[in-house]
Amino acid sequence: MIENIFPEIVFELKLGVINILVTDTVVTSWVIIAVLTLISYFISKGLSISNPSKIQLFAEKIVVAIEDTLKSSTNISAWTLVPFIGTIWIYVGFMNLISIIPYFHNPTRDLSTTAALSVIAFFSIHYYGIKFSGFKNYMKQYIEPSVFLLPFNLFTDISRIFAMAMRLFGNMLSWEMIVAILIALVGFLVPIPMILLSIVGDILHAFLFGFLTYIFIIGGIQAEKLELIKEK
Repeated sequence: MIENIFPEIVFELKLGVINILVTDTVVTSWVIIAVLTLISYFISKGLSISNPSKIQLFAEKIVVAIEDTLKSSTNISAWTLVPFIGTIWIYVGFMNLISIIPYFHNPTRDLSTTAALSVIAFFSIHYYGIKFSGFKNYMKQYIEPSVFLLPFNLFTDISRIFAMAMRLFGNMLSWEMIVAILIALVGFLVPIPMILLSIVGDILHAFLFGFLTYIFIIGGIQAEKLELIKEK
């Protein structure tokens, strides 16, 4: 059971002289992407303003809840960031929760997955910072109040990738190891309450990852440019 915690090679893709090892992490991620794509398709199919379906109303409530959550943490418009942060919450949430399905392991227990998510979050911070502040004003923050702080500011930025990747990876991997050890020692009865509790933890970890990304994005926007952000 414990050895199944770590990613396993499912098959190999041979592209000429290059062999690409496809692990169960990648396969599971593909499954989640396919499921979310199908869900999005059926929800967005036949949208109506005058006569919305129950599924449409449910989806709209989720979007409104995401926007309200982001609004509650800042005094600027949050709607521009709703699609990106909302996608992170839903995608990471599905990856964390898929382990409750037999024979599936959450991809976030693989450091390569959390590292990829952190790299996306890292570039999004600079993308939105430049978008709202302008390239010149955004880059000024790295040399303020002194140009000698540039190396330290760059190091702080890069360290965010490792911090976010290790936080999510460590939380998810450690939980799977705890459950695996308990099952090996005492069977399937005792871990059941902990598995139920882990569902709450999985959702919480997904929320924290997305919310940290949001906080870093807001922090990367020049304070004097915040009032220029408008509802879109």
